[in-house]
Amino acid sequence: MAAFSFIVGIIGNVISILVFASPIKTFSGVVKKKSTEDYKALPYITTLLSTSLWTFYGLLKPGGLLVVTVNGTGTVFQFIYVTLFLIYAPNNKKVKLTKLVGLLDVGFLGLVIAITLLAFHGDMRLTFSGVICAAFTIGMYAAPLSVMRTVIKTQSVEFMPFPLSFFLFLNASSWSTYALLVKDYYIGVPNGIGLVLGSSQLLIYAIYKNKSESPTSTEKMEEEEGSAHLVRGAVEMQAFDNDDAAKTKNQNLRKGRSLPKPSVLRQQSLQKIMKTFSLSPYELHHGWPNEK
Repeated sequence: MAAFSFIVGIIGNVISILVFASPIKTFSGVVKKKSTEDYKALPYITTLLSTSLWTFYGLLKPGGLLVVTVNGTGTVFQFIYVTLFLIYAPNNKKVKLTKLVGLLDVGFLGLVIAITLLAFHGDMRLTFSGVICAAFTIGMYAAPLSVMRTVIKTQSVEFMPFPLSFFLFLNASSWSTYALLVKDYYIGVPNGIGLVLGSSQLLIYAIYKNKSESPTSTEKMEEEEGSAHLVRGAVEMQAFDNDDAAKTKNQNLRKGRSLPKPSVLRQQSLQKIMKTFSLSPYELHHGWPNEK
């Protein structure tokens, strides 16, 4: 049984470290751009506090080596993330973030450690620190509830990434199993709640994955279709106007061709009038010249 629980604990370590390492790509972009842009620092600050508390709990717990290794590794990751935030955050946010880090990751953590070591003795130390750690873990697993509500409301999984939900589910599953094997309720209760919430996320993802596209993409398609209709309508109107112009031109040509031609008599009269201007007085007196 001890060997099996150790293997499960190793699996839990690997999955948890994958979860802790998932933001590496995000922070590599932060370093390249030298800006945290619109990323929020609070999740990393609170996770640093949580992993630090669990590391302290593992040090107090007999046989808590696996708890120390995974949360110690998580503490290193989160410390790096928070440090990068303090370096690349905008100047107007650095002071606020520094105060928050000092309040939670230094002040609150130090207070819990001091109370545990000074106010409690024996098993009560483990109980006090275990309750604090369990409360923080429940809060971590309950954080996606707002995202689940958004998915149900919009019927779109756009804002709930599947890999993160899947790895949180695996993480809760492995640590729930480990807690049952070693009979650690402080690890079992929060991870059991996380297992239920993780299963709910995967179920919601399966339900709404193919429901409908997000409103943003739908509006974009409608705008593109509307633009296409406008362009098509403009082309048709232009073609209609060109047809009308061509018809009008043809009608004018036909009217010009259909006008009555001057008769032969009228042509002869005009010729006589023109000749009259060129006749001499003598010719005028003796009448019109003979025409061949």
